[in-house]
Amino acid sequence: MTIETEDPALTVDELAARAGVTVRTVRFYGTKGLLPPPVIGPRRVGHYGAGHLARLALIEELRRQGLTLAAIERYLDRLPPGLDAHDLAVHRAVVASWAPVAVETVPRAELPRRAGRALSEEDVDRLAAMGVLGAGDPAGEDAYRVDAGLLRLGVRLLDVPLSPEAILAARTVLLDHARAAAHELSRLLREEVPERDAQAVRSLSAHMQPLVVQALLTAFQRSLTEELREWLGEPPADGSP
Repeated sequence: MTIETEDPALTVDELAARAGVTVRTVRFYGTKGLLPPPVIGPRRVGHYGAGHLARLALIEELRRQGLTLAAIERYLDRLPPGLDAHDLAVHRAVVASWAPVAVETVPRAELPRRAGRALSEEDVDRLAAMGVLGAGDPAGEDAYRVDAGLLRLGVRLLDVPLSPEAILAARTVLLDHARAAAHELSRLLREEVPERDAQAVRSLSAHMQPLVVQALLTAFQRSLTEELREWLGEPPADGSP
């Protein structure tokens, strides 16, 4: 098992705090082989990087989906070697998409732990502007309505040099195309289950959803790569003129 550590600057305590787990959990995953060993620095102190944090987040997401440790190990074993933090985050996003939307009210003081990093008031305002955080308690308490999946994505967007307006516009584009794709796929499913058997529809959807998400993700990544190549004037990846 290999992993890109990407600036291994976190101690085990810092890694656990950023991931919202205990040090004991981190060490447990390490002994089970689910988490790669740290980089040993001066004074024999182990340090972890962004890749460790992303892999730990993926493991926790798989646990939230109800997978056993054995199933998580099989899932991780099937991942390509040498994945960096971004690749692992993509896999985590795919796994998270299997779960239904779960929105809850979270106190302001709890947001940094949920986000996995410190959040300034400017960060919170920007997350709210992007639609990641919503007004929480109607009584005016310092709390926010949060979708855990959107929060992690929004936090990553804080480091992207785009305005909230541009991010919202991109979100609109993605939602419009996603709904169109979902409509067409739903039509195909209805043709396979003509009698509208509720149990059959749920069963087929449960089997198809992870595959469809992965297929859409792969198609989007390839399409975006080609768009960027064309924009930058680079030749196509297949070498065609």
